[in-house]
Amino acid sequence: MPPKKKYSRQQIVDTAFELAKLEGIEGLTARKVADELGSSVAPIYVNFDDIKDLKKAVANKTFKVSRELSKTEVTGDRFLDIGIASLRFAKEYSILFQELVLKKNNYMEDYDEQLGNEIIQEMKDDKELGDFNDEELMMILLKMRIFQLGLSVMVANDLLPEDFDEEAQIELLESMGTDVITSSRLNKKDK
Repeated sequence: MPPKKKYSRQQIVDTAFELAKLEGIEGLTARKVADELGSSVAPIYVNFDDIKDLKKAVANKTFKVSRELSKTEVTGDRFLDIGIASLRFAKEYSILFQELVLKKNNYMEDYDEQLGNEIIQEMKDDKELGDFNDEELMMILLKMRIFQLGLSVMVANDLLPEDFDEEAQIELLESMGTDVITSSRLNKKDK
């Protein structure tokens, strides 16, 4: 009898992630992942407490992929690059994007808070935004996230006109960012 194949935790997560890209995290089962690995379910339960534990690990890998995309410099403008990364993630990982962003789940709670804190700190370091206090920065971020999320949803669901390519999406993001910052600065002067 040939020896049993051993799979590392990372190999199982990577395999489950590839399945989740097609079926979503909630569609994962130990049997589906095991079948994809060509094994029994035993390696999954050796490496994970239960299927929820595996799903959480896949969600964390998804967030890691998203963060890596957000670190990619496209324009040199950090905040525009974050928006572009969201659009690219929504397009390349549309099922995961839809599942994590459009459906209530427990995976996003910590991620949203952590990401928001990181971005606010980066905003404080940006010379263009240096004259805003924390509350004003949080409102700017909220407005941009609402807009960017709506645009990302349209990208993920292929709802934009065919001629509205990535370049047009980036121009729209940049324009909206300028508008939000300008109106925030004007509101600040009026107070």
